[in-house]
Amino acid sequence: MPDETDSRSRSEGRPGASLWLSLDILHEAGDWSRIGDRDALISTAARALAGHPRFASNPAAEACVALSDDATVRELNARFRGKDKPTNVLSFPALQGGPPEAAEDGALGDVILAQETVMREADEQGVSPAHHLQHLVVHGLLHLLGFDHETDAEAQEMEGLEVEILASLGIANPYAVDETAL
Repeated sequence: MPDETDSRSRSEGRPGASLWLSLDILHEAGDWSRIGDRDALISTAARALAGHPRFASNPAAEACVALSDDATVRELNARFRGKDKPTNVLSFPALQGGPPEAAEDGALGDVILAQETVMREADEQGVSPAHHLQHLVVHGLLHLLGFDHETDAEAQEMEGLEVEILASLGIANPYAVDETAL
């Protein structure tokens, strides 16, 4: 991620014996005030991912979650993905094309969230902004861990992990089809 100034930074590890994931949370841009304690929500989502049995033996690692805005994410999306529009979350793995555990310094990479898009999607989907933020943090961190959704098989695996991790937080399956809307 490009160098940006942050207004607050906080590292958060997972309590207990498996302190393998630590976070830096940056507040770069956007008005995230509609979501209460954003740092706690992000840390809780990361701890839920870190506590999933699939990741129990992961080596120590660090990631950055940046709270930003549509303008910043649009520029990054255009520059690095060739898509001139904002998106809800972007993930930038520290090692392109390599397994996450190969990073010598334990850096997984960066997750950047676009405030306006996150809020708009939460409203459109009828979910709380806090739950949508946590979903996107889990989604972004899974990308840093090498998961993707380019094929149906990849999407099924990644979405299955998201659903399990979010369920541990009491968050409903974001991929469930609302039968009443059909």
